[in-house]
Amino acid sequence: MSPLLLLLLLLLLLLLLLGVLRVRKRQDGEPPLIRGWIPFLGKALEFGRDAHKFLEEHKKKFGDVFTVQIAGKYMTFVMDPLLYPNVIRHGRQLDFHEFSDKVAPVTFGYRPVRSGEFPGLPEQISRTFQLLQGDGLSTLTESMMGNLMLVFRQDHLEEEGGGWRSGGMYEFCHSVMFEATFLTVYGRPAFASRHGDMDRLRRDFVQFDNMFPLLIAQIPIWLLGRTKATREKLIDYFLPHKTSSWSDTSLFIRTRSELFEQYETLRDVDKGAHHLAIFWASVGNTIPATFWAMYYLVSHPEALQVVRQEIQSVLSLSGVQFSRDQDVKLGREQLAKLVCLESAINESLRLSSAAMNVRVAQEDFSLRLDAERSVSVRRGDFIVLYPQTMHMDPEIYEDPQSFRVDRFLQDGGEKTDFYKAGQRLRYYLMPFGSGSSRCPGRHFAVNEIKQFLCVLLLYVDLQLEEGQPGATLDSSRAGLGILPPAKDVRFRYRPRTV
Repeated sequence: MSPLLLLLLLLLLLLLLLGVLRVRKRQDGEPPLIRGWIPFLGKALEFGRDAHKFLEEHKKKFGDVFTVQIAGKYMTFVMDPLLYPNVIRHGRQLDFHEFSDKVAPVTFGYRPVRSGEFPGLPEQISRTFQLLQGDGLSTLTESMMGNLMLVFRQDHLEEEGGGWRSGGMYEFCHSVMFEATFLTVYGRPAFASRHGDMDRLRRDFVQFDNMFPLLIAQIPIWLLGRTKATREKLIDYFLPHKTSSWSDTSLFIRTRSELFEQYETLRDVDKGAHHLAIFWASVGNTIPATFWAMYYLVSHPEALQVVRQEIQSVLSLSGVQFSRDQDVKLGREQLAKLVCLESAINESLRLSSAAMNVRVAQEDFSLRLDAERSVSVRRGDFIVLYPQTMHMDPEIYEDPQSFRVDRFLQDGGEKTDFYKAGQRLRYYLMPFGSGSSRCPGRHFAVNEIKQFLCVLLLYVDLQLEEGQPGATLDSSRAGLGILPPAKDVRFRYRPRTV
């Protein structure tokens, strides 16, 4: 037997021994405990195969609240959406930052900012997210509109009368949204309208993103092949001497860059890694969300036509005479009037989102679920909301597997009243998290998806290619946000002649 194999066997035996010696037992007042037979891993493999199915099966067996051992962590899942508000309001005992502050630095390669080495930095970073609202959001939205038109015109809009072009829909969404978002958030070269090495950057990003679920699961990066080298290349792209030379950089990024420069102990590689993290947050979920919104509209021609007519109507009421030879401009006020389009986007988010809302217990305490129930929680345990189970609940959403363009429409506005067990839900659609963990860029994300679809429907005709199966979700990324398609979908498009 080789020394390496012997070492691996000894490590495995040690792991099994530790697992036996440290078996957790359920105590009085605690939720049902599901451990699994594999030490440390617990139920990680079953959960990873199909999280939604796993949780639904265990809900039927154990009820609305139960604890599962997953990859060394004990996660207490709260399955009843009527209980969500009581979990979210426990801000003192349940903290999101302990989870994110541990995972994000390891994933993206920067030193933890809450380590005490950078006093005041976490609070100042948090304040920069205010620039994604109000006037800052308006400026970002205006910039995104121009960059979408730039990429669309140069890459996809031929002269009138051009023939059909075909390709993969996810690849199409990825290429357009990746570059347009990059230009909007980080800017462009000083003497050019586009970055010449965007294709290389996108390839490296995809390679890194493919390993993202394993990094979030805290698998050591040195076990993941060339992932560390790929991450280093991405960080190198965002080093200060490069980003400082770009023009039209968003105020959000300029402010963060100026903030980083105030800390002499913050290395350039840390600054680049922070920028990589922000860029991943900008596109990691927005791109698959854009795909699903596009896919569901193209696969439902009647819904597509309704949305197209709404866009044309809003432009007309704004006094805009649309011409395919001119760049359309849609600002925040006009986008807010596209209620049918927003319903379509919300419906596609409902069907595709599988984010985990995670809080870490800061102390042993009794978690009050409602007026009659509470459960004991141990310090360090994860309290998890998994909204996909709510999004697919037939009691809340009739025929939940189906796409309905008007599901979130009511009396010409947004529908917000959804019910469970006869009670109105405070939280009924949660693709962007909740409470302190809610995505600060969610308004910009929805706006840019709207803009992408507006440009698409105004300028091109679209069809799915025949003879292919429908798109399905890639459940291997369950828990991380919007699920991408398991396989790309072929479609074709051509410039509209009207």
